[in-house]
Amino acid sequence: MKTEDLALFHRIVETGSLVAAADLLNLPKSTVSRRLQTLEEELKVKLFHRQSRAMSLTSAGSHFYQRSQGILAQLDETLIEMTEDDAELSGHLRIQMFPLPENSILNHLIFRFMSLHPRLTVEVIDSTEVVDMVKHNLDVAFLIEHSIEAQDLVARPVLTTALGFFASPDYLSRMGEPRTLAEIAEHNVALYRLVNGRVFNEVEVGTGPDTIKVAVQGNFCTNNLILAREFALQGKGIAYLPMEMCREYEAGGQLRQLLSNYEPHVGECFLVYPSRRFVSLACRRFIDFILQELTPDDLPTPM
Repeated sequence: MKTEDLALFHRIVETGSLVAAADLLNLPKSTVSRRLQTLEEELKVKLFHRQSRAMSLTSAGSHFYQRSQGILAQLDETLIEMTEDDAELSGHLRIQMFPLPENSILNHLIFRFMSLHPRLTVEVIDSTEVVDMVKHNLDVAFLIEHSIEAQDLVARPVLTTALGFFASPDYLSRMGEPRTLAEIAEHNVALYRLVNGRVFNEVEVGTGPDTIKVAVQGNFCTNNLILAREFALQGKGIAYLPMEMCREYEAGGQLRQLLSNYEPHVGECFLVYPSRRFVSLACRRFIDFILQELTPDDLPTPM
């Protein structure tokens, strides 16, 4: 039995179909079907009930899946222990990136890692969607704090950014400038919605035990920080944004930071990976590389 066929079996289980597994692995469906059939013949057991649109595990298949998870994890861990730190990596990494406008530091690190390991192929998916990382064959993800929901994920903070309220001089001349957090609630503030449906109509100001939650309202909602900034630039209302996104416009007089006398809330970006799935050698090396670069003192790097 080939270990790559065992890994393929796990991918079919986690995606729920041959087609989805073939798409994720960039293999013809016929190849995936043939390799699964070979595995079943070697094991002399039927692993799946095959239906027109989906596949479900047989009782034997379910037992084999549960028991073989540990086998794959132990094998990969053994390979990591046996492989020298400077050994050349191969394989494929799939990375989900929350679309932060100022994420060039992450981009540069990914490209540096690729330069160190030229045989490695990398795929980056730019998305705010909250997905099952195992089912979608994602090795790691860079996500903001409010987009992490699953309990079976390991999340390590790697970047921080200070957040503030910003508005254009035109808006402030028309609507007045809020001087307190209570007055912010009376203004038109851009709202945020993630793909999971949650709307952020309550923002945080301050840090640690001094954090204050402020309810906001507005007539514009988006999942795109650049659009929220444009909302403020066009004089439509107030946007709550990472400060580095607004520095250029603040210097040019197009935006003004509000309530700067309040200590800003520090948002975090996390490096996330599944805890219930074995981590490949390439993925483990990438995680170690990112943590070494961005958390050298066990503290996340300010963006």
